Amino acid sequence: MYTEPLRVAVVAPPWFDVPPRGYGGIEAVLADLVDALIERGNDVTLIGAGTDLTKAQFIQTFDTPPSERLGEPFPEVVHAARVAKILQTLDVDVVHDHSLAGPLLAFGGEVPTVVTVHGPVDSDLRDYYGSFGRALSLVAISNQQRRNAPELNWRGTVHNALHVQDFQYQADKEDWILFLGRSTADKGMHIAIDAARAAGRRIVLAAKCIEPAEKDYFRTEIEPRLGPDTEWLGEVGVDQKKDLLARARCLLFPIQWDEPFGMVMIEALASGTPVVATRRGSVPEVVVDGVTGLVCDDVAELPWALDEVERIEPELCRKDVDDRFSPHVMAAGYERVFRSVIRPVRGRTVPKLGVA
Repeated sequence: MYTEPLRVAVVAPPWFDVPPRGYGGIEAVLADLVDALIERGNDVTLIGAGTDLTKAQFIQTFDTPPSERLGEPFPEVVHAARVAKILQTLDVDVVHDHSLAGPLLAFGGEVPTVVTVHGPVDSDLRDYYGSFGRALSLVAISNQQRRNAPELNWRGTVHNALHVQDFQYQADKEDWILFLGRSTADKGMHIAIDAARAAGRRIVLAAKCIEPAEKDYFRTEIEPRLGPDTEWLGEVGVDQKKDLLARARCLLFPIQWDEPFGMVMIEALASGTPVVATRRGSVPEVVVDGVTGLVCDDVAELPWALDEVERIEPELCRKDVDDRFSPHVMAAGYERVFRSVIRPVRGRTVPKLGVA
């Protein structure tokens, strides 16, 4: 057992409720993390917009999340300013920030700030986080993400998580392939169609296609490939997504970029559905090759993998998620990071690291 609980202020992004009512992957993970930290005996204050359904004490920055302004700088800056004011009233050991502008508060603060890097460490994010030096402690959501910017002040890797019981489980699969994601070349939907067709398999395409770049990609790469062996659904809701994941022969995930994590992979595995994927980004960390799916070094291997995937046992897929990607495992990982960065505050003894 731990000698003392941690006192944690968790800062959510301002764009959606926690947990989200629909879209909002970060907020969904965040809700599970907050509840798991509390279940493990910690004292957690959640700072965010809108309403919350977690077990934490909740302090609001916006009555209604400014979702329609997602990506604009002003709501993010206002959120950070309000968070700064709120933090002055709290007595905590560590601030765990998931927002973009919030880390600017880390300079000169007595309480250490831990930031989870949810996006790819491209040139802008790399420069941004690098400018903090050691004033900021970073957590990666995959080891691959850390390798893409090894000079940053990483303090650990903690994979995202989910509750397996939130996903339908079906051992007997139907004979079709599922692609689930966004309509972009990086996600490889065109590759998925070609691979399924080469394997003589029907493929169902459930993908977001709203932004201009997504529509351009769909028009040039996907429309010419559609036929009787393809079914285009567009973007699907949460319930339909879970139904598709449970019934599909496998999830085909032919990504063409170093995606930091890829929640859809563990969502599929939680449904007992194996993953066939290209070896990019976090794929080798999530998919146990030959046990919960098949990882291909080249897209030419995908048709073969779509035939071979039937030997993967659905129950092993679900069990692996419960063993490695549960909220309890995620919370234990963050506790280790928090305890490694906190310092004595106003004479309080730093809690010792115990059994996770």
